Amino acid sequence: MVQTRQATLDEQFALRHPKSAALFAEAQRVFPSGVTHDGRYTQPYPIYVTHARGSRKWDADGHEYVDYFGGHGALILGHCHPAIVSAVTAQAARGSHFGANHELEVRWGQLVQKIVPCAQNGGMVKFVSSGTEATLMAMRLARAYTGRDTIVKFRGHFHGWHDYATVGMSDPWDQPSSAGIPRAVQNTMRAVPVNDVAALEQALSPGDVAAVIILLNGLSTEYLTQVRDMAHRHGTVLIFDEVITGFRYAPGGAQEYKRVTPDLTTHAKILAGGYPGGGICGSSEILRLLEHRDDAAWQRGRRIAHPGTFNANPVSSAAGIACLEIVQDPAIQRKAAATADTLRAGLREKLERRGIAGSVGGEVSLLNVSFSEPKVDARRLTFRFRTAMQMGGVDFSGLSAFVSAVHDDRDVEQTVRAFDQALVALREEGAL
Repeated sequence: MVQTRQATLDEQFALRHPKSAALFAEAQRVFPSGVTHDGRYTQPYPIYVTHARGSRKWDADGHEYVDYFGGHGALILGHCHPAIVSAVTAQAARGSHFGANHELEVRWGQLVQKIVPCAQNGGMVKFVSSGTEATLMAMRLARAYTGRDTIVKFRGHFHGWHDYATVGMSDPWDQPSSAGIPRAVQNTMRAVPVNDVAALEQALSPGDVAAVIILLNGLSTEYLTQVRDMAHRHGTVLIFDEVITGFRYAPGGAQEYKRVTPDLTTHAKILAGGYPGGGICGSSEILRLLEHRDDAAWQRGRRIAHPGTFNANPVSSAAGIACLEIVQDPAIQRKAAATADTLRAGLREKLERRGIAGSVGGEVSLLNVSFSEPKVDARRLTFRFRTAMQMGGVDFSGLSAFVSAVHDDRDVEQTVRAFDQALVALREEGAL
């Protein structure tokens, strides 16, 4: 009797996604590796999405997915929230770029001042166009304010793709995660292990540190308080990078949730309701380094110059206002976190049931999966897992998920079922 070979995961994927395959073939002749964002690169090839609504999206081949990519974390209200769609379409009809000040930017900034702890009580706001721009500006502000050059960051913490942010992203920690970074830039950055108080003290002790910049995910209030106090004791600015955690952990972000307030905070993603936009907020004493004065020496030698064609553009401002007016209600964050908790429990049960060593963690509405004994390297495992989940109608962001306030029980059930099927497929392929 002739045995029929079972199709591999890639072969099954290819049969289901011919239109995405064709689009990817075209894209490879246009973009390096066929993608416009590193996070969208996967193997064998990415799906091409045609439209989305709520917690779901659809690809060019007509397949429907529960979406946990979430606009790279920007969509806590899901795709095409009616209030945001209405605000954006109305504004687009009035104008997308005035090359002038407008009322919406004022209202958007006032909402940030109202919601974010470090922007309250006289704090100020500056809008940029992305999270990368926000962290770059925050570092520049700290350097100008202190007159120092060095920035301390934490190993593995991602702060965008600008030159300074690439240092300390991956082992070896003293090397940037990208080619093309000048050594002079590398020498202005120090990367220390997270949760290592002694290492942070050592990094600060030379007295040349302008700022400490840190992500808040997974860190305790006690540790963050220690970081704040150490930074201030050394005359160093503390920057919380809340590009991901802002407006997600609580209306005021992880700083509200963890009850520690920094000098400056960087935002993007949820800030602009899924449209391009970023910002810096916090100490008015520091942010006033951006102000204009009738003083030639100030204008040329002490002020931080800051143009930016799309800073607080009217469409992003409209989206940001519509989004922040909704997410300032803590019920939004509680709903997303509760759904994530249910999902975590379901995925853990499947791991245990299948006897696969691993864990499902994360805080509030940020979820991540890890496998303790994979049989392939981390990069390949991430690609295989995402493909396996897509075959079950679920799209994860690698091994992570951004859970929104509009994901529901039906989404959770489908996700748990897809996860179980993915575990079986990955084990059969020899990945687990």
